[in-house]
Amino acid sequence: MLVAFSVAPSGGDSDGSVHEAVAAAVRIVRESGLPNHTDSMFTTLEGEWTEVFDVIRRATEEVGKYGSRVSLVLKADIRPGYTGQLTAKVDRVEAALAGASPVPGDASDRGSAPTD
Repeated sequence: MLVAFSVAPSGGDSDGSVHEAVAAAVRIVRESGLPNHTDSMFTTLEGEWTEVFDVIRRATEEVGKYGSRVSLVLKADIRPGYTGQLTAKVDRVEAALAGASPVPGDASDRGSAPTD
């Protein structure tokens, strides 16, 4: 299971930044030992349902210390039997972009270009 989440307190510091609260949440994610990736919008975790949501709960509780309300956004890819998808999904896209594998439905997948 992959879960991308974004968590932030309401408000922030004098310029509206929430980076300290976000750093506290990301610290919990990284200390969890689960595969993860953080970008400018979301942190994505990979693991089993209970372990992923336990980390998200703890990160959310930590962010709650920075304000009276917390905003939490979640997006999950639940695909039983698959692991290593945090990087494998991106690797497949990169391979397709490099022409290493045909894209289903693409003309190259059918062996010839469409004609008018």
